[in-house]
Amino acid sequence: MLENKKIVLGITGSIAAYKACILARLLIKKGAEVQVVMTPSAKEFITPLTLATLTQKPVVSEFFDRRDGSWHSHVSLGLWADAMLVAPASASTIGKMANGIADNILVTTYLSMNQGATTKGKNKVPVFIAPAMDLDMYAHPSTQQNLQKLVSYGNHIIEPGTGFLASTLEGKGRMEEPERIVEVLEQHFARQQKLSGKKVLITAGPTYEKIDPVRFIGNYSSGKMGFALAEVCAEQGAEVLLVSGPVTLQAKHPAIRRIDVESAAQMYEAATTNFPKADIAILCAAVADFTPETTADKKIKRKGDDLLLRLQPTQDIAAALGAAKQKKQMLVGFALETDNELKNAKDKMKRKNLDLIVLNSLQDKGAGFRVDTNKVTIIDSHHDLTAYDTKTKREVAEDIVECIAKRVGRKLKNE
Repeated sequence: MLENKKIVLGITGSIAAYKACILARLLIKKGAEVQVVMTPSAKEFITPLTLATLTQKPVVSEFFDRRDGSWHSHVSLGLWADAMLVAPASASTIGKMANGIADNILVTTYLSMNQGATTKGKNKVPVFIAPAMDLDMYAHPSTQQNLQKLVSYGNHIIEPGTGFLASTLEGKGRMEEPERIVEVLEQHFARQQKLSGKKVLITAGPTYEKIDPVRFIGNYSSGKMGFALAEVCAEQGAEVLLVSGPVTLQAKHPAIRRIDVESAAQMYEAATTNFPKADIAILCAAVADFTPETTADKKIKRKGDDLLLRLQPTQDIAAALGAAKQKKQMLVGFALETDNELKNAKDKMKRKNLDLIVLNSLQDKGAGFRVDTNKVTIIDSHHDLTAYDTKTKREVAEDIVECIAKRVGRKLKNE
């Protein structure tokens, strides 16, 4: 659930700050990227060097670096993060967060996490707060009122435990154990997964059509877009079957099962066989439209000045799946065009019975094969389109999956 999640870990001045080391380590072991933000008093309990070593990121504790004057942007942290976790959260910091007293980098970062909050009090970025203090401080009406105010803003309070405290008293106020805090975050992201329970079939990469044992007809596809889609779908809770042509990429997420193929015929067989079990199919592969009529069993030697190669059409995967598609299934195609882009994409969507088509043009800088970026326009079956700026293929995959998830949500609502 925490794979590739970006977590801002806020640490305040509390004896429980030592637990932040364990917490940071657990988050990183789960695959999260952790950026520590500390209050000045937190540095009296644990050193930034310790946390920077654990997270492999410089700790942010001041508004600017006193050595060179460089600014630490709390706004950038708010935009970067998938979640903020304040653990331990002292009574002082809880009061400042509740009342908008932005006198340190931690509180200003917290306020940036709330940019774009809706009228329902939901945060743009979820914020989790794990209080840690003595029992009387925790029970004080002002603390309880501040916690209630934070909840009303849409924050998540991780209740402290009961036990022996640093004051030698016993009662409620111990910061929850790091293992339990990590579970809370995992449960939150599990509920937020937009494709939970869905089976997604994705084709990726090129196909190679053999001419002889050493030559083939192929294309420049690297498979990066399809593999990015597979990772994002898996992170959103889907069970992914990735049918890949010949590429050097590796799938990372454990929810991705991979079938390697080489030719268009092999990809057609894998796709049509597995499509009936899929809820969603995303056809991202650059499949050859033609294949040699015959394949030589030995290397063809040069004879004369030319060679005549007769080609025949390959089986059309998108058309086959479009014809077999059931009402509950969704089919997403890609169109890489060089001219008349919108017209050609819309025609392809209609002919192949697609629900969405992702258009990219070789005329656009940063789009196409062998690059890490893409620029796409997503068109639905009602010909509504959304054009995006040039982004990394990972970000493009997130945009595509967001469109798919919205359509899935509408389908479920109408059923």
